[in-house]
Parts: sequence; C-alpha cells; structure tokens
Amino acid sequence: MVIQEIDKVKFRPRTPRDLTWIKKYGTVFSVIDATGSGCICFGVEDENDRYFIKVAGVDTVDAEISPEESVEILKNAAGLYQTLKHPSLAELIEHYPVSDYYAVVFRWAEGGCLFDYWNFEKYGRNPGLTSPAERFKGLPSERKLSAVECLFSFLETVAANQYVAVDFYDGSLIYDFETDKMTICDIDLFRKRPARNDMGEAYWGTKRLKAPEEYILGAVIDETTNVFTLGALIFDFFGKYTREEIEKRYAENRFLPCAAENWTLDRDLYIAVRKAVEPDRTKRYKTISDFRRAFIRQE
Repeated sequence: MVIQEIDKVKFRPRTPRDLTWIKKYGTVFSVIDATGSGCICFGVEDENDRYFIKVAGVDTVDAEISPEESVEILKNAAGLYQTLKHPSLAELIEHYPVSDYYAVVFRWAEGGCLFDYWNFEKYGRNPGLTSPAERFKGLPSERKLSAVECLFSFLETVAANQYVAVDFYDGSLIYDFETDKMTICDIDLFRKRPARNDMGEAYWGTKRLKAPEEYILGAVIDETTNVFTLGALIFDFFGKYTREEIEKRYAENRFLPCAAENWTLDRDLYIAVRKAVEPDRTKRYKTISDFRRAFIRQE
C-alpha cells in the first residue's frame, strides 16, 4: 500500500498510480478508496459544478477482484445507467478508458449515503457524530415513505427493461436531507434477465438484506428476488433492531424481519411488507408492481 495525494486529499492504492488527469474536472474535495470493487471514487468541483468520478482498475487496498475485472464491470455498468435512466438514478455525464483504467463521470448528488462504511471508523472515534443512516431512521414516517416510493418506481423501471437488481442495498442510496431527494447509485452488478446465482453463498449482496435464493448456487434471481430486497430495506427503514438481531443475520445467513411491536407504521403495512420477505419465494408478491399496489392500499 502507498499513500498518494491530489489537492491535499489522500488515497491508498496498492501501488503508485497516476490519476492527476482527474484535475481536468477541477479540484478534488473528497475520495472513497475503501472499496472491494477495485475502484476509487473522487468528488471534484469547478466554479460551475460538482462531479462524482469513479475510476476502475486502480487496485485498491480492499480490492476483491483484479484490476482487469474491475475495468470490465465498470465499463459494462456505464451502459446500465443509460438503459435504466430514471429521475432517481445518478446522472451519467460521460465514460471512457484512460490508460489501463476506466472512468465514469456523474453529476454530483448531494446528501449522505445510507450505508457509508468508509466512515465507520470515524463514527467509532467520534460518538457524537450522527451517520446518514441514523439520521434517516429518525425522520418522520411521511418523508421516509416518499423515499420508498422512489425505490418502488426505480425497481419497476429495472423490471420493465428486463433487468434484475444485484447487490442493491442501503449503500446504493444517497439521501439529501435538505431537499428530501433520494438518489440511487452503484448499480454496477445489475444483470439482464434471465439470471441465476452463479456464486452460491458468496453471491453479491449484504447478508443483512439478501433473499434466500441469493445463497443457493443455480437459483433463479428475478423480480421476486427484488421484491424481497425492497421489503428488507423497508423493514430496516421502519423497524427497530438491536445490535444482536443485526449480527444474527450475518451469523445465520438470513434476513429477519423485526417483531410487529418494533414496527413504527401500522399493522396492515407490517403484514404487507412481511409478505415481501417470505423465505418461500412462492408466497411473496410476484412483481414489484404487485408489492407496490399492496403497500399503497395499506398506507
């Protein structure tokens, strides 16, 4: 590992990298380098605008794949932002190869990521800091319900284009607390249907939210899987969990809905969302639109 710096912002590739070309967009003001994807992400600003620049192939210290795989994934992902264009999806500006890297440039989305794992050590050192996730959990239900509506709408767009969301979780969500705008980012691993779990238990996604079929080699991954994912997210938004309950999800490789008494909306909505996270996929809503209609009827 080496420590490099652009505009006094430090980042950590495994080996030295020349990324000074990023300065053509302006001044670097932030970086995310603790990624398993092998990408480094920069916040850059000029006198007119702000940009989020994702660079693949850098070989980050936490990279779980090779630089070549990193480039291929991001290159393919660029097309997804065009195909799945949606008012809540991060706005793609341009994408292109640079030397051995691949760069994707987005319009900057204001707000905080609802699972900003790269800041967890900072929160641990400063107990007085409130994470975006904690802040979001504390919002009035009406504001969170509006954010959920954005997720329903986006996942309907994904389904309509014959894609399935993969590795879609709270780390894919940026919430602007000033404007109540939800921005969806990091759709890099979404797949064209039909899709199957080709990785077994190690299939992409967090154990906090994965559907049972996302642990089974060869299992179908489809819109019903995404129903589960969205239901699990909604439980996290409106349910109360202890640390032990969250840890149990990791230990047992399964999502667990909160108890009805720890649900902050009415019981009819609890029942509607509980159906979305049925372990038996035949008992869930078949489509995101079916789930959306059931959810709206109970609001």
